[in-house]
Amino acid sequence: MVRGLGRFLVAGILIIAVLAGCGQAAPQKTEPSKAEPAPAPQPEQPKADTQKINYVLNDEASKLDPTITSETYSGPILTNVFEGLIRMDDNNQPQPGVATSWEISKDGVVYTFHLRDAKWSDGSPLTAKDFEYSFKRVMDPKVASEFSFMAYPYIKNGEKRYKGLAKEEDLGVKAVDDRTLKITLETPISFMLQILSCTCYFPVKKDVVEKDPEGWARNAATFISNGPFKIKEMKFGESITMVKNEHYWGKDKVRLEEIKFSYIPETATGLTAMEAGSVDGIHNVPTSEIPRLKSDPRFHVMPCVSTCYYLLNNKVKPLNDVRVRKALSLALDRKEIVENVLQAGQKPAFAIVPYGLSLEGQDFREAGTTYGQTDTANVAEAKKLLAEAGYPDGKGFPKLTLKYSTNPDYKKVSEAMQQMWKKNLNIDLELKTSEWKVYFEEVKKYDYAVAQMGWSGDYAHPMTFLEIFVTGNPSNMTNWASAQYDKAIRESKVEQDPKKSLEAMHKAEDILIGEMRILPVFHRVYPMMMAEYVKGWRRNVLGLLYFQDAYIEGRGK
Repeated sequence: MVRGLGRFLVAGILIIAVLAGCGQAAPQKTEPSKAEPAPAPQPEQPKADTQKINYVLNDEASKLDPTITSETYSGPILTNVFEGLIRMDDNNQPQPGVATSWEISKDGVVYTFHLRDAKWSDGSPLTAKDFEYSFKRVMDPKVASEFSFMAYPYIKNGEKRYKGLAKEEDLGVKAVDDRTLKITLETPISFMLQILSCTCYFPVKKDVVEKDPEGWARNAATFISNGPFKIKEMKFGESITMVKNEHYWGKDKVRLEEIKFSYIPETATGLTAMEAGSVDGIHNVPTSEIPRLKSDPRFHVMPCVSTCYYLLNNKVKPLNDVRVRKALSLALDRKEIVENVLQAGQKPAFAIVPYGLSLEGQDFREAGTTYGQTDTANVAEAKKLLAEAGYPDGKGFPKLTLKYSTNPDYKKVSEAMQQMWKKNLNIDLELKTSEWKVYFEEVKKYDYAVAQMGWSGDYAHPMTFLEIFVTGNPSNMTNWASAQYDKAIRESKVEQDPKKSLEAMHKAEDILIGEMRILPVFHRVYPMMMAEYVKGWRRNVLGLLYFQDAYIEGRGK
């Protein structure tokens, strides 16, 4: 998913939203003064073991329609109110969701899913036809899903349909009956089950969606879902409250009665609320407080597969010169950024695919290269490249703008980069920030020179990072396209020899980073806090937060 710093759209996703993809703008927040910090919210405290929690999110998603949005910020909501055919456990193994079982044909092309007796949150039956409708909607060119690339390259006739060259009925998705769904692929895909666990494959209710395609997911009364929880109240810019879904097939195992997701943009204010006992968890913490919080049992640094990178508009001069792009990268001291600016265990990033994704017995990142980059800055080489591009000691270099979304961590990283470029290359970049929903729209329109961005894996495979830079992918906001890159990705997807498929992926990354089409900065982790009395919650390496098995025990002790 796309992170502000993700699917750090972070996504730094993925400390991004890590952390993070892709309505109505939230009300503007007034920045508190240093002398008078904003007071922490003081909601009425529930009784000791009342099964209610209040969890703080820092960023509000612009869309909550699962078949459309790719924003990380939608994740905590969508993963708790929807459920797909399958779900992945912490070991990245598929587990039953709405589907109780499935078979894969010998040629690896046909997947047949058998559905349980499930219902929507309004009590109406959930059938295979609902999944058929939802999957086809993702590939409908008129819908313009930000996640269409997660479907049309794989489903039979999906690409033709997306390009308007095939009819809806030609797609390889068919409800055989109410309890059986058949999916036919273009070619065998070894990681297809992982892909099917993504949010764009969650079902949406046809009659509700078609009655109000734009507004159904922005109204609690029409937000019909099928997961362990359902939306009770939506207060834009303030909070979303969900309650236990009495129609969920596994309701007897769901113990939480209510979850309130409160939006508090300032991480310092969220921490104040956490330490005052006003909330039960916070999705992120202020970087400056991490050293102090490391001894707090409520503090957690969650591992993740996520990369924070900066977009370089490949058609803006002089960023259209590979020597300039490489100079900007070589002038960065990534060790300084992760150790002294972020301080939460992040790793310097020299490419898009992070550590933690193994294929053929080897970590993809460790098997790759650093593309001539090191933890610390290589100032001499950076200056040399900049001079060769016509800007000796930075002379004549235009004043570009570096944009980032409002978040204290993004601000600190962007400021650090600005200072490094000034010190090491004698060039000035102007910083500009805006609220995420405004910022993201600007970036999608290529209204930037340099822009903070990131990506967190939507499934545990290198392809989840590499495919977003294919020509025409909605998440490819580089203003760059490459036929060679597209070919390498296409070859990797259809290649049945695992080693050759892996080679093609490395070739694609060599093109992307070898030409420095983006500027990788660090691989993220998720620093967060959760009260000790909140049990059974989990946040996986994809950054997804689940409360399905959570419960309160020992509050007030």
